Amino acid sequence: MSSCLFAALVSFFLILAGPARAQDNAALVQRFATESFNDIVGAVNGLATSGSPRAAPVIEALRDGRLVYRASDRAVFIRRPDNSFVNALTGDPAADIGTTRPVRLNNNVRRAIDAAVGALSLLHPDPARRISAAEAVFKSRDGTALAALEAAIGQERDARIKTLMEEARAAVVVANPQASEADRIAAIGIIQRRGDQDALAMLGSLPATTPPLVREAAESAAVGIRRTLAVWEAGQNVWHGISLGSVLLLAAIGLAITFGVMGVINMAHGEMVMIGAYTTFVVQQVIRTFAPGLMDASLFIALPMAFLVAGAIGVAIERLIIRHLYGRALETLLATWGVSLVLQQAVRSWFGPTNREVTTPSWMSGSIEIGHLAITANRLAIIVFAAIVFAALLVFLKRTPFGLQTRAVTQNRRMAGAMGIRTNWVDAFTFGLGSGIAGLAGVALSQIDNVSPNLGQAYIIDSFMVVVFGGVGNLWGTLVAAMTLGIANKLLEPYAGAVLGKILLLVFIILFIQKRPRGLFALKGRAVE
Repeated sequence: MSSCLFAALVSFFLILAGPARAQDNAALVQRFATESFNDIVGAVNGLATSGSPRAAPVIEALRDGRLVYRASDRAVFIRRPDNSFVNALTGDPAADIGTTRPVRLNNNVRRAIDAAVGALSLLHPDPARRISAAEAVFKSRDGTALAALEAAIGQERDARIKTLMEEARAAVVVANPQASEADRIAAIGIIQRRGDQDALAMLGSLPATTPPLVREAAESAAVGIRRTLAVWEAGQNVWHGISLGSVLLLAAIGLAITFGVMGVINMAHGEMVMIGAYTTFVVQQVIRTFAPGLMDASLFIALPMAFLVAGAIGVAIERLIIRHLYGRALETLLATWGVSLVLQQAVRSWFGPTNREVTTPSWMSGSIEIGHLAITANRLAIIVFAAIVFAALLVFLKRTPFGLQTRAVTQNRRMAGAMGIRTNWVDAFTFGLGSGIAGLAGVALSQIDNVSPNLGQAYIIDSFMVVVFGGVGNLWGTLVAAMTLGIANKLLEPYAGAVLGKILLLVFIILFIQKRPRGLFALKGRAVE
């Protein structure tokens, strides 16, 4: 609705009102010149439904403590921010108004003001103001706004805003003891279709004097809303589970590769995730210093940097330490655990022990509402990123010479070596690949978790659970396991709590591997031997 149409509506109200309405407005404005709070509430309610163009300025001035009156003749004035005065009824400047008193306020008056401001905003040209006004009336259920609501509903062209106004009107009707039972029951149906927590709270707050048929309809509607909200809550938990599963996939997929090819229990894998997160922090610090205009593109710069830094450190660890310990799983576990402690302490020495702030780009901020399902942009971006990394890794392992060699070493190391494949370099670059993917996971985690020296430790156990459950070295098994554990974790949390939920999942995996020691998707080759 344009401002011209808004002005035309006001003019239409004035033409219909005529001189009698002008006299009524004068009487309403003069009612503010009193010490009686009840009279002031009546003046607010009357002025809000009068259709006068002076209603909004007067009521807003009262709300802000700028409405005063002169005791001698009960003339009411509005004090401007520059301490000049205008006549409240006409809006004309006023000078030498003499001694005045402020119009008094209490909680009842403030509630009446809030309801009146909401009613006056229902015809405002700004859609956001109309939405806010409709929501305010729905929550206040103020009967004085009914006439303004019906007028606004008749003029509204935006379907969404019109629905909100109809819901607000229904809330007013349900709360009105003078309305017929049939009208109140029909209004309850409208509120049930709204189906959110506000609707549930509204239906649960009906007074004890509500007729039995209306109360029964309200209770039935509340049951339906709770059922609907339970379904949406389950859907929200599934979404959170997919989000968690994507994080676990990113954190575990590199571990699945190195564990499958090399048989190394890499306890420093979480630190590769941490290095990726700190690489993101360093990249953003450099951009903030030298090219702040590129901040929204910082993650695209951090991704290859994190992959290279984490991958290079992974290759160095393999060449310097792990290659001397092949075939001794417990010793690789102890050695990599020691490496993880060294990396954590190095990060503490260089960056400090406290959390570091990583800025979220503007395109990853905000959320999307689908029904009662809230989809945050950063979680959605991580899910898409995890899918891209997974697909790219599949293509790399299936369609490139290095991928062919990696799969050959995974299935039969001795035969691959006999065919001329340099298994030691496959080990090194595979370890670097897995570490680099962990670095990519750190970039993603920097957007949803605290960047600290302990970041990787929160995901290393879950990563091993995913690898063992899905099947060592099997990418599809890792995907299925990550999503299964992520969704199951989020579905259990509301009932068992976060800690007990993880314990239940751990018990489930222990029982599962008793029956299927090689996981969901067993990999043939050296891993079986």
